[in-house]
Amino acid sequence: MGKMWAGRFAKELDSTADDFNSSISFDKRMFRQDIRGSIAHASMLGAQGIISATDSAAITAELGIILEDLENGKLEIDESCEDIHMFVEQVLTERLGDVGKRLHTARSRNDQVATDLRLWVRDESGKVEQGIKSLLEAILDQAKKNTETIMPGYTHLQRAQPVTFAHYLMAYAMMLTRDLGRLQDAIKRMNVCPLGSCALAGTTFDLDRAMTASKLGFDSYCLNSLDGVSDRDFCVETISALATLMMHLSRLSEEVILWASWEFKFIELDDSYTTGSSIMPQKKNPDMAELVRGKTGRVYGDLIAMLTALKGLPLAYNKDMQEDKEAIFDAFDTAEMCLDVLAPMIKTMKSCPANMKAAAQKGFINATDLADYLVKKGMPFRAAYKVVGQMVGQCILSGKVLEDLTLAEFKEHSELFDTDVYEAIALETCVNKRISKGGPTKASVEEQIAYVTEFLK
Repeated sequence: MGKMWAGRFAKELDSTADDFNSSISFDKRMFRQDIRGSIAHASMLGAQGIISATDSAAITAELGIILEDLENGKLEIDESCEDIHMFVEQVLTERLGDVGKRLHTARSRNDQVATDLRLWVRDESGKVEQGIKSLLEAILDQAKKNTETIMPGYTHLQRAQPVTFAHYLMAYAMMLTRDLGRLQDAIKRMNVCPLGSCALAGTTFDLDRAMTASKLGFDSYCLNSLDGVSDRDFCVETISALATLMMHLSRLSEEVILWASWEFKFIELDDSYTTGSSIMPQKKNPDMAELVRGKTGRVYGDLIAMLTALKGLPLAYNKDMQEDKEAIFDAFDTAEMCLDVLAPMIKTMKSCPANMKAAAQKGFINATDLADYLVKKGMPFRAAYKVVGQMVGQCILSGKVLEDLTLAEFKEHSELFDTDVYEAIALETCVNKRISKGGPTKASVEEQIAYVTEFLK
C-alpha cells in the first residue's frame, strides 16, 4: 500500500531511506495510546459536527475492535508501515473505507505523536512509581528489624561515627521519596494535551480541545500550537528524574556490593539474587546489584541523547524528534527492570549484626563522643579535639582502642576524665545519646519510618 502522504510525490521512496525513516519497530509499543487518542479525537469531531455522529460512532467502535484484536493477537502489526499511527489508520480505512479516512480530519501526525507519547509516559510513570514504592516497602521492612543494629557510619569510606543499620537504610528511603516526588512533579507539568495543535498552526475547524483533553485525562490543553507539537521538555524532565533515581539505585547497589563482600560481611544476599563462578566454587557474586550499577549509565546516556537531539532545533516539528522515543523507552525500561530486581533483593537480604558491631568497635568511631565528653566537662571543643586526636595517635602506636585505656592513662591527657568516661564512649551510648532530630537513635529512626510509611499512603 502506498504512503498516505504520497500525493505530492512522483517517485517511490528509496527502500533504504524508507527503512531509515520508519519508526514502527519501536513506536508500535504505543498502539494503546494511539488508539485512545484517536477515539477521543473522533468523539470530539462528531460532537462538534465536523464529521457526522454516525461516522464518529463507527470510527470509535471500530478503533475499539482494533485495540481488542491487537491485544488478543488476532491482528498483527504490519512493520512495513511507516509508524504505528499510519498502521492504525490503514487498518481502520481497510475496514471502514471512506468513513475511516475521516478520522484524520483536523489532526496532524505532529500533534498525534506528541499526544501519544505524553499518554505513554504518563502510563509508564505509574509503573515506575509502583516500583519505587515496592523498594521503599522493602527498605522499611529491613529498617524495622534493625533499629538497634549498630554499625559504623562512614565518610571518605573511612569509619567515622556509630549509627544503626536502620538509620543507614532510611537515608536511601529519603532519597527514594524525593525520586517519587520528582517523577510526579514532571508528570503534573506534562499533563496538557497537544491535540488540536495540528501540524503547527492549529486548524480552521471549530475544535473542542477541552473535550479531547478531558477524555484523555489531561488537566488542560497546550496553549500555544507551536509549542504543542515541538515541546519535548517532558521527555527531558522525566528522563532526568529517572537518571536521578538510577543514581540513587546505583549508590544503594554499591553499598550492597561492599556489604556482601567478605571484607565487610554486613549482609548476606539471598541465593535467588546472586550467581556463582564457572571456575571458583566458593564464589557468590552480587551480579544483580552490579548490573543495576552498570545500567545507570544507559539512562544517563538516554538523557544526554535527548538533550542533544533537541538543542539546535528550530520550531516547530523536525524529524530529529523521532529520536525521543527510543531514548525515553529505554530509560523507562531500564529503571523498571532495576526496580523489579532490587526490591525483592533488599527484602530477602539478611543483616549480620555481629559483624557490623565488630566493625564498629574498631576505627575509633567514638572519638567525637570522647571530645564531646570533655566539652561537657568544660573544655573548649578545639582543645578537646586536640587532646582526643593525640590519644588516638598513641592508641594506634600501642595497638589499643580508646575503651582499652585505663583511667590512669585517660588522666595523663586530662584530669577531667573520670570513671563515667567508659559509659560515655560505649557504642550503644554513642548512638543513643545522639538525640538531635534525624539521628540514629531508635526513637529518631522510628519517626523516620513513620514518616515514610505515611508518605506511601
